[in-house]
Amino acid sequence: MKENFRDFEATELFCPRCRRAVPVRKRLFLILSSGEKYDYTCVYCGMSVGEKTSSDGSSPQVF
Repeated sequence: MKENFRDFEATELFCPRCRRAVPVRKRLFLILSSGEKYDYTCVYCGMSVGEKTSSDGSSPQVF
């Protein structure tokens, strides 16, 4: 089966402080030897609501 997408980008995630799904900002958190780690923060309160690791040459991992 052919891959239809390469990478997902989160536009909204659940914020425990705001108690609802909110728009998020993605920012580069760390540059690792195996790829890059990104942090997603709530646009309203600034709380970290998720993270994503993009690996070089393999599928990204979303936590």
